[in-house]
Amino acid sequence: MLSPMDDFPIHQVAQPIRQVATSDRNFYDRYYFNCYPVGGELFLIVGFGQYPNLGVVDGFAVLRRGDDHIVFRASKALGADRSDTTVGPLRIEVLEGLQRLRVVLEAGTAADIAFDLTFDADVPAFEEPRHFRRQLERVTFDTARFVQTGTWTGELTIGDDRLAVSPETWRGNRDRSWGVRPVGEPEPAGRRAVDGVQNFFWIYSVMAFDDYSVFTFVQEDERGRRIVEDATRVWPDREPEWLGRPEHELEFATGTRDVTGAVLKFVPPVGEPITVRCDLLLANYIGIGTGYGLDADWRHGMWQGDLVVQGLRKTVSEIDPALRMFCPVDHLARFELLEGGQTHIGTGLFEVGVIGPHDKYGFTGFVDGKS
Repeated sequence: MLSPMDDFPIHQVAQPIRQVATSDRNFYDRYYFNCYPVGGELFLIVGFGQYPNLGVVDGFAVLRRGDDHIVFRASKALGADRSDTTVGPLRIEVLEGLQRLRVVLEAGTAADIAFDLTFDADVPAFEEPRHFRRQLERVTFDTARFVQTGTWTGELTIGDDRLAVSPETWRGNRDRSWGVRPVGEPEPAGRRAVDGVQNFFWIYSVMAFDDYSVFTFVQEDERGRRIVEDATRVWPDREPEWLGRPEHELEFATGTRDVTGAVLKFVPPVGEPITVRCDLLLANYIGIGTGYGLDADWRHGMWQGDLVVQGLRKTVSEIDPALRMFCPVDHLARFELLEGGQTHIGTGLFEVGVIGPHDKYGFTGFVDGKS
């Protein structure tokens, strides 16, 4: 079971690189990127994942522009070489670890989008707190992730439109995560289906300002108890700064769970809190068609065959609002950070999912909207 990666001194356990340390079917190893012009007229998200215990590789790109929701997706059998980061016409190239990566989608796909983009980080990669959750005795989440902001250079083609991408006006963030979380075909729920249904309340925001970036995330159970949390400011040239406990106030469209705005506060043990107003500019529904959602025919890690490449195009207005209640949404956002009487303006990602019960916002089930 050897592969070319075994020639590098990177082993962590007494097994070949192809064999991860756990036999849990849900082990995954994933890239995530987003890319946007500072004007906010479009939002591109790209992902790529390997699932060693399922024998699958897949990737996607989803673009939101106006009312268009454009998806490319591909899946193939995982081969012997874990360093092969291609799936069909999509590939990821690590040009300089933790600094520069190239993301390419060749032209001619059914999705009618293509790109050749290079990400260049503007702050060091930040390792987030480990994400761990157990239901009954089974570990359902046990993941590691790092994140960083940066700029983009290259070209993006949408139909007949060819857009030059330059670091002066195009920004984004990327992350790498790996570990255990639900992937692949649905498993029989058994007792877990009736023994305490787990909600999914999640806020994950990556904010790029002129001089620093802010990374924050929160996961809570239905009563508001924290499963994982963090709020950290990352500078280009100094140690990361913990900002305090993150608190949230979400605004919803009446009758739905569509989040229309938010205020975040980072509350330190002593001193004044930092307040961030989040203006949500453009929603990218990553749960529709990419593998993140509930599509019966396409979930991350699902076996599709030796190689399958597909395109999917919808209008945002035709996406069922009820379906959106079960999917996280990645918003392109503008941030106003108030600290010490000064206001700082930034842009970036505001990802949110409010799925299932949550006492603070008055949700008692899975399909009730905000009154």
